[in-house]
Amino acid sequence: MWHEGTIGVPKKEGGYMVVHYWVKAYDEGSQYGIDGGRISKATLKISGEVVYNYDRGLDVPPQNEAAEMVLAILMHEYN
Repeated sequence: MWHEGTIGVPKKEGGYMVVHYWVKAYDEGSQYGIDGGRISKATLKISGEVVYNYDRGLDVPPQNEAAEMVLAILMHEYN
């Protein structure tokens, strides 16, 4: 059900941007999931700031390229 972790996204100037995530994914997709998929809740944070939030509907769209990249990874993994 709940998954939590961090993903490092490479920065153009070197090093990594750390994105912390929480995802609630079910065994089957539903109308409440992202794109009708298995993820019904997802939060991404960078340095304590929410850069994406989905709670049975989009609350905060991806705020930067790192959030978009991590969301794509999580969608592949859990949705």
